[in-house]
Amino acid sequence: MKSLLIITLFFFFTLVSHAQDIELNLVASGFNSPVNIQNAGDDRLFIVEQGGLIKILNVDGTVNQTPFLDLSSEVSSGNERGLLGLAFGADYNTEGYFYVNYTDLDGNTVISRFQANGFNPDLAIPDSETIILTIDQPASNHNGGCIAFGPDGKLYIAVGDGGGAGDPNDNAQNLNSLLGKILRLDVTLPSPYVPSDNPFVGMENIKSEIWDYGVRNPWKFSFDSETGNLWIADVGQNEFEEINRLDNSGGQNLGWRCFEGNEVYDQSGNCPDDSEVTFPLAQYSHNNSGQFKCSVTGGYVYRGAEYTNFQGLYFFADYCSDEIGTVDANGNIIYYGPFPGNNFTTFGVDNNNNLYVAGIQSGKIYKIEDASLSVEAKNSVSVSLYPNPTKDVLNFESKTTLTKAVLYSVEGKKLQEFTLTIKKGKISLEKFPSGIYFLKVFDKASQNAVKSILKN
Repeated sequence: MKSLLIITLFFFFTLVSHAQDIELNLVASGFNSPVNIQNAGDDRLFIVEQGGLIKILNVDGTVNQTPFLDLSSEVSSGNERGLLGLAFGADYNTEGYFYVNYTDLDGNTVISRFQANGFNPDLAIPDSETIILTIDQPASNHNGGCIAFGPDGKLYIAVGDGGGAGDPNDNAQNLNSLLGKILRLDVTLPSPYVPSDNPFVGMENIKSEIWDYGVRNPWKFSFDSETGNLWIADVGQNEFEEINRLDNSGGQNLGWRCFEGNEVYDQSGNCPDDSEVTFPLAQYSHNNSGQFKCSVTGGYVYRGAEYTNFQGLYFFADYCSDEIGTVDANGNIIYYGPFPGNNFTTFGVDNNNNLYVAGIQSGKIYKIEDASLSVEAKNSVSVSLYPNPTKDVLNFESKTTLTKAVLYSVEGKKLQEFTLTIKKGKISLEKFPSGIYFLKVFDKASQNAVKSILKN
C-alpha cells in the first residue's frame, strides 16, 4: 500500500520535499495547560487541564462548552502540581467509574474515583468522589501524576520521589515509603485496595501498594497494547533522561538515586548491587543531538492501523527541545522536529490507537502522522485537516486564505472540486465510500499542498 501511495503522489508532483518523517496535524486549540489525553472507548477525547478541568474534544474537532468535570476548587495548581492524571475503568460503560490523580489544596497527592452522569455521558457527577489513596508530598515538585489501568485490570499509579534535588531523603530506594514508586491497586477490592499478588505483600516495613520502585519523577507511563510491556519515562536530575521498558513482573528496582539512567549518581544511600537494578532501555543527555533537552515526556508504543512505518515504535517528547522522539525495540532513538512553541507534556491515543500529543504552552492538540503520506510542493500552503481518519466531515485550517480544494482517489482520479474563500471551514465527504483519498488545496498566492485522508 505504501508504494502505491508514493506512486500516486508522484503523479501530482515531480519535485517533492520531505523535511521530516513525522508531522503534527492540528486537531484543536485553545486549551489551558493540557497535561493528559484519554479516551473512554468511544470517539471522544478527554483533555485534562492542569488547573482542574476535564474537557471533551469531539471527533469533529469541537470542544464541549461545559467541562466533563471541574475540580478547580479542590486542586492546587502551578509548577508541577495540579490535576495530572485520568483513567477510565473497565466498568466505565456499565458503572461509569473513572479515576483521577491530583494535588489537593495542601499539595498532597489524591487518587479518587468519580462517576459519570447516567443521563448525560458528557458530564460527571461532581459530588460522587470517593478517595482511594492520599500521599503526603514534602515538596511541590516530583508528583508524578500518571495513572492507567494495566492489561490485568489493576490501577497503576506513578509517584515521584517527593522533590528536592537528588532525592535528599532517599525515598525512591525506601520500600517503607510510597514516594519514588509505581503503585498497583485493585479498585474492585475494599480499601486499601491491595492485590494479593503485589510483590511485597505481607513483608514487614514495606508498603504493600508498591509494584516497582527507584524512580525520580515518572512523567507518564503506558502499557503496550500488544505485548503488555510497561513503558516508563523518568525525568532525570542533572544530565540524563531515561526510558524504561519492563515486562511487568513487578518488584523491579529502576535505580534512582543510586543511578541517573545508566550513570552513577549517588551511592551514599541504600544502594543495591548493580545486578539488582533494571537499567533503562534507552537514555539521552541534555545536550544530545544538537538541541538542548531537559525533561522527558513519556508516550505510547504505536499500535494503530493507519501508519505501518510507526508500528512497534515508542513515541516520547522532550519538554525543552520541543522534539518528538521514537525508540525502537533495541533502544535506538531518532528525533524529529523541533516543533517550537509547544512544550509537550502529554501523549494520548483514541479508540483506534491513533496517536496524539499536546503542548502545555501552545494549548494545542495534534495528531501525529506519517509525513511520507503527505506530500507538499516546494511552495506549499500550510494546512491542517481534522479529524483524520474522518467519517463524513473534514475540517480544515490554514494560515492563509484557501481558494479551492480538489479531492482525488488513491488512483489519482479527480473526484470533486470545492471552491473556497476562507482560512477555516468544513468539507463534506458524506457521499464518498470508505477508503484513502488525497486532498490538494490551493491558496490565493497559488501555493498548494497535498494531504492524505482516511475515511472510515
